[in-house]
Amino acid sequence: LIKNYGNTLFPPTVDLGSASGGQEKINHLLHVLMALGVVIIVARIFGFLFKWIGQPSVIGEVVGGILLGPSLLGRFAPGVANYILPADSAPFLSIIAQLGIILYMFLVGLELDLKTIKSSGKAAFAISNFSIIVPFLLGCGLAIFLYQDLAGPGARFTGFSLFLGVSMSITAFPVLARILSETGLQKTKLGMLALTCAAVDDVTAWCLLAVVVSVLKATPHEAIWTLIFTVAYIVAMFLIARPLVHKSMVWFERLSKITEGGLAFIFIAILASALLTESIGIHAIFGSFLLGAITPHDSKVTHEMTNRLEDLIRVLFLPAFFAFTGMRTQIGLLDSTEDWAICVGIIVVAVVGKFVGTFLAALWARFSLRESTALGILMNTRGMVELIVLNIGLDLQVLSPRLFTMLVLMALVTTFMTGPLLSLTLKTKRTSL
Repeated sequence: LIKNYGNTLFPPTVDLGSASGGQEKINHLLHVLMALGVVIIVARIFGFLFKWIGQPSVIGEVVGGILLGPSLLGRFAPGVANYILPADSAPFLSIIAQLGIILYMFLVGLELDLKTIKSSGKAAFAISNFSIIVPFLLGCGLAIFLYQDLAGPGARFTGFSLFLGVSMSITAFPVLARILSETGLQKTKLGMLALTCAAVDDVTAWCLLAVVVSVLKATPHEAIWTLIFTVAYIVAMFLIARPLVHKSMVWFERLSKITEGGLAFIFIAILASALLTESIGIHAIFGSFLLGAITPHDSKVTHEMTNRLEDLIRVLFLPAFFAFTGMRTQIGLLDSTEDWAICVGIIVVAVVGKFVGTFLAALWARFSLRESTALGILMNTRGMVELIVLNIGLDLQVLSPRLFTMLVLMALVTTFMTGPLLSLTLKTKRTSL
């Protein structure tokens, strides 16, 4: 009876636009799922290979992501690359990658111990500041030679030079911590000083980046208000949010395990802080990073959130970010001797600026020649933190795709050289450090 009556009815008029839109969503999901599976496999393989040769696994994962992009797979097998992840599906991968980076920067903030930074003394303060000031100024000066040919479309010189200065000043605290752990130096005087300096660098560099992004996103008049709101946000986080976070830790410490409700509360706080900074005009990652930084380093929340999130972020979200970065890195754009000469020049300026600033400050603080040299090498570690900064620059169109590729290569080279140079410097009298 139901069937016979139903056969007398007519379906609604088909909306071809809605139908095609639904089909596109299904296709995007198919390609994104396929791409995620491929990038996870490639990231695991290259991470293992690079760790086997004594390099941080994260560098192998970055290289794997680049090889999946137009630099290798897209160049020699464009059909395969386009099938795995068509260009119009890239925005979906971008959203996954950005969400992962927001959570990753929260974990980076959790790793910072503000008490250690506060009590680090004049030596760590001087070294960390000089290791930022010198490369920052060199980067701003380098902008004079790069602006006309390599700046993004419509980028103003002031914003371009400031951004280039920040990109030269980055030290990757998480990668540095992993290198020190793998070399057994994390508990030595040199290792603890390097971690403290890198932590101060992180806080300073992200604050600088927040200011630069506010300048880039707004007109000169709007930039003033963005800077005011940024300063107000930072002050409010330390004077209002930090005491509230510490009080909430008392409740979390009473629990044998953080419940689903508690976990939901933490995620809401992360998203709210990220949303607020994005609304202000600086990047969302600054909000998640600062929330992590004001959370007590030795609290139950820090330990449990790190244990619960770290593996998921490293295995799923970060490979998505590396693949997204790889899609935007086009080594084929460097098609002349002049381009490669500029790329080498950028690497030299980055290495010299970071090394000289750190080395001279360490000597001033009465560290030995070997310790000062090792510290300068360690502070040159840029890693994936640099890639996060560079992707922001490309999104804001302050960097051209060609300069973006050069700076990505700079980040890889400066991180890749850390391990071998450190081993060479400390091959004798390592126990004294």
